Amino acid sequence: MRVDLGYVPLTDAAPVLAAAELGFARDEGIDLVLTPEPSWATLRDRLALGHLDAAHMLAPLALATRLGLSGPRADLVAPMALNLNGNAITLSLPLWEAMAPETDDLDTVATAFARIARDRAGQGRPLTLATVHPFSCHSYQLRIFAERGGLDLAQAVRIVVVPPPQTVEAVASGEIDGVCVGAPWNSIAVAAGLGRIAALGCAIVPDCPEKVLAIHASQIEALAPLVEAVQRAGIWCADPANVGELAELLSERGGLGPDTDLIRRSLTGHLVMDSAGRRHTDPDYLRLGADVHRPRPEHGLWLAEQMAASGQIADAAGIAAACHAFYRTDLLKA
Repeated sequence: MRVDLGYVPLTDAAPVLAAAELGFARDEGIDLVLTPEPSWATLRDRLALGHLDAAHMLAPLALATRLGLSGPRADLVAPMALNLNGNAITLSLPLWEAMAPETDDLDTVATAFARIARDRAGQGRPLTLATVHPFSCHSYQLRIFAERGGLDLAQAVRIVVVPPPQTVEAVASGEIDGVCVGAPWNSIAVAAGLGRIAALGCAIVPDCPEKVLAIHASQIEALAPLVEAVQRAGIWCADPANVGELAELLSERGGLGPDTDLIRRSLTGHLVMDSAGRRHTDPDYLRLGADVHRPRPEHGLWLAEQMAASGQIADAAGIAAACHAFYRTDLLKA
């Protein structure tokens, strides 16, 4: 059975890449054909319109598509999560130098950011920050980060959408002053001498629901072997013994660039934070594996709360039932 699956080049696409390239899908009788997509909007539309059978997808975007809040409406469900966490906020070097936070404590950094953002807004030249899509945990983490510094992000900062693979170029050109994006693009910006990782997503929102395997509800039974294959692949990806091979796979097949050491660090949470080589380790930076695959309806409820807090829906209670239906808990094997 041929299955066409779309993904955006990110470290957390590892389970679907491993499923296709290392034989997990083939073992389940699936010819898994992967398609790298240039943006989340393109991936959303191609999945919703039936050009793709499944996708590595932002959890809030998949839910928003189900609700008819973003692009063509489609009855999408998530039979498994692909990862938790994986994002970070990277700020341009000029912005970081202007902030000059006294410590790397999250609240201290957020307060320093808020000060500069208010000053720039008052001067009529607001900061520009990028997110990867309005319906993304990246957008919610940016808002929560700003709130920790006492800043209403929507009132003081210009927010634009930049697809993950284009974020480094956008920082380099000065188009944006910072971005919340997934691995490894923060580290690539640092390695290029363009930015400073200011805050890890896992510190802003621990165990943040990031990507899911999204499929049409009508295909749930037919694609059960795909779920099995991706689950097995995800467990393989989480094994520390496989980090080197996985980093090479992501580099050669995943579109993440030639620096396998950088990719390896994004898989293990051993991060270089700035061009001076300052290091920080957080094993929860990107979580893969069996303990994160289980779909959790409570994640859908949290996403609904973030949509409401961001003004994307009127209230979270109104979509609680849809959130429960979105995360299908009956297909993943124990």
